[in-house]
Amino acid sequence: MFTHKILVVENEQVLAFKIRNSLQKLGYHVPEITNSGEEALRKIADTNPHLVLIDICLAGEINGIHVVDIIQEHFQIPVLYLTEYSEDIRLHKKRLSEPFSYVLKPCAEKDLKFAVEMALYKHKIYQRCQEEKQRLASTIQSMGCAVVVTFANGCVQMMNPIAEALTGWLQNEAYGKDLSEIVNLVDRDLDEVMGNLATKAIKTGRVLHLPDNCTLITKDGMKIPVGDCVAPIRDVDGNINGAVLVLQDITQRKQAEAKLMRHACYDTLTGLPNRVLFLDRLNQAIERSKRRHDYRYAVLFLDLDGFKGINDRFGHGIGDDFLVAIARRLELSLRSGDTVARFGGDEFALLIEDIKDVTDATNVANRIQETLGLPLNLDGNQIIPTASIGIALSKRDYEEPHNLLRDADIAMYRAKRAGKARYGIFS
Repeated sequence: MFTHKILVVENEQVLAFKIRNSLQKLGYHVPEITNSGEEALRKIADTNPHLVLIDICLAGEINGIHVVDIIQEHFQIPVLYLTEYSEDIRLHKKRLSEPFSYVLKPCAEKDLKFAVEMALYKHKIYQRCQEEKQRLASTIQSMGCAVVVTFANGCVQMMNPIAEALTGWLQNEAYGKDLSEIVNLVDRDLDEVMGNLATKAIKTGRVLHLPDNCTLITKDGMKIPVGDCVAPIRDVDGNINGAVLVLQDITQRKQAEAKLMRHACYDTLTGLPNRVLFLDRLNQAIERSKRRHDYRYAVLFLDLDGFKGINDRFGHGIGDDFLVAIARRLELSLRSGDTVARFGGDEFALLIEDIKDVTDATNVANRIQETLGLPLNLDGNQIIPTASIGIALSKRDYEEPHNLLRDADIAMYRAKRAGKARYGIFS
């Protein structure tokens, strides 16, 4: 059967023996008693007791208070003070204010038993808490993402090394500071600072996920796209006593998404939007016109004249260079809010938004014809481009983007049959 080992440190030798006898009667093992602080420290190092019972007024070169400080710093052994219900308690009020921290002299056996059991139990619970904190800290430290733990007031309690590297703040610098100062997050879609997410999670009691376009502003002012969430921390009773923020640097993911987006929505040769992106923007224009009665737009469908002959005469390399040059000229012909897309081959589509009437659309068509008509020099070859353009104006009965493209395409073929290098309006 396991028996707890107790060291008694008491000035009064008679009282020390009485306490020893009572403890042994209660089933504890008391191999040593002493009245010296220096001797007590040596015996603790030699015997490693489970509890030290010590006179708070112990005299000597090392007094009782100093001995206890050394025990708690170097040995992590629980201490139970022996004191008289008199001036001692008043003088050492701070030390003796913790519940079950002392036992009164002379020690009644039942009081001694209760005080020792409580001291051992408190130490056991304390050790478990420390082990749990250490396990939690080790888990956080070993995680592959940034972790910041806050107190219930939203101030930083703990950061792991990845969080330090990501934010630029060291844990000892960040400790006790408001989370929003250390983790400065901006929602780029809304162009607003997000504030202290820990206090928001604590207030709502829910897990909050970072918005898709969230940016971390580091201590040095760098901008890093981040993702993940912040969650409230609850104790065993369900009470919220803090929050934990998990962050991941998603720069590579954003770059991969951008690359995929470019492949999915942009023409690889010219860098212009492709059919998919154009149809999406056209659909947005259709929906916008349903909400705004004064909103008008136009679709221009453009086909280069004689492009097959250019390929046949100069080769596909020059043909590709020709298409890239045409794409740049078309971009220069439009306002920043308009869209030009390549549909493949020598076909391009343009979306002209927020126009007043058909004149705005025909002015763009004329400007394109003038710009395209300037000679191009490609690898020593001079080429004068021309194009046929069809225009379809917005109407209430247009519900689908494809219908506008169909009508603009019809108008373009009419213009081409009429002699090329001109535009036509669908009616």
